[in-house]
Order: sequence, then structure tokens, then C-alpha cells
Amino acid sequence: MEYFNKLILLFISSMLINNIVLSRSLAICPFLGVSKRVNTALGMGMAVTFVIALSSVITYIVHYAILVPLEIEYMQIIAFILVIATLVQLIEMIIQKTSPTLYGALGVYLPLITTNCAVLGVAIMNIQEEYDLMQTLVNGIGVSLGFTLAIVLFAGIRERLELSDIPEHLKGFPIALITAGLMSVAFMGFQGLIK
Repeated sequence: MEYFNKLILLFISSMLINNIVLSRSLAICPFLGVSKRVNTALGMGMAVTFVIALSSVITYIVHYAILVPLEIEYMQIIAFILVIATLVQLIEMIIQKTSPTLYGALGVYLPLITTNCAVLGVAIMNIQEEYDLMQTLVNGIGVSLGFTLAIVLFAGIRERLELSDIPEHLKGFPIALITAGLMSVAFMGFQGLIK
């Protein structure tokens, strides 16, 4: 039961308290670039969720089943990027076949998941924190759902801002940056949630 409680706390922590975008400032490029429409942001969030959750588990296995026994841990980043690139290619093919509109809307940001620092960052964090396989999976899912939450909320706010009367010099990217900063401050309110 204690282990299950730790998993729940890890999930909440990785999703809200240590939000990958708003607290750790990783994955800012897709956060700002794909957040103009809620449906596009949700599609990107789901793609990132799939890649982070799956790559977390696969990189854990690669690290402990291949790199550590062969004593080539220094190849960690290269091996992890290879795993991530393969998963991104897979998700890109799936989205292209199942939803061409979403594929077109995501544009260049879909293949950029390969170089998304959040995906590689989570894989490396899982190893550095010495999580077991279940903790790795829970952390990966929590981080990716936190990314999805942040990008969808941000997209919703940006859609509302388009209908608002905003001073001309703040329209577009400046108000988006201000909004992202305010969201980050709001997410800091979760800091005292878990002691």
C-alpha cells in the first residue's frame, strides 16, 4: 500500500508540481508553436504522451538490459535518442494515416518531438532518480499528461485572447508569452501540495 501511495504522489508531482513546461521550462517550442487551437494542442499532447510514456519504459529497459551490462552507460544519450526517433516515426505514420488534418495542423512540430528536450529529459531523469520500471512508467505518464494539460489550457486561453480587445502592440506572441508566464506562476501554487 505504501508503494502505491508513492506512485500516486509521483504521478501528481510530475503532472502538476514539477510540470515539465511550466515549472521545469522544457518543451517550450511545441508549447508556444502548437497552442493556437485546442484541438491541435490536444493532438500534440496525445502524441507526446504516447512517445514519453513508451520511450520512458523502453529507455529504462535499454539502459538496464544493454548499457549497464556492457558497461557503456556513456552511450545513454545516443541510445535514448535512437529509441525516441523510432517512436516518433511510428506515431507520425499513425497520425498521417488516421488523421491527415491533424497531421497537417501539427506540421513541423510532429517530427520535432524527436528533439523535444522534454522527451529526452524524462528518460534521463528516470535513470538519474533511480526509479524502478513502474515508477518510470508512472513518471512518464504524469509528465506527459502534465504537458498535455498545460498546452491545452494555454491553447484555450489563446483562443479566448483572439476574441479579446488587446492593445495592438501586445497582440500575438507578446500576449502569449505574458500568458505563459502567468500560467507558470499559477502552477507554482501547487508547490505546497505534497510535503
